Amino acid sequence: MAMRSALCRLKVTRSMESTRGATRYFSDDKGRVLSEEERAAENVYIQKMERERLEKQRKKAEKEKLQKEKEGADKKTEEPHKG
Repeated sequence: MAMRSALCRLKVTRSMESTRGATRYFSDDKGRVLSEEERAAENVYIQKMERERLEKQRKKAEKEKLQKEKEGADKKTEEPHKG
């Protein structure tokens, strides 16, 4: 009886794996084991954060560039009045 029960569980487990694919596990730096899905979700989150950080840096650089151009234009308009 116990043998039948174990075989039934084995069949169910195998059929579940085949429907959702074999699950591989990876370890993170903290020793926690991450499944493929968790790792993929983490990678997507990291990429999103990196994109946002780069976008923020790009906007900051554009803002500084415009500010320098504005200061340069102000200096050019002041120079003819001095002479």
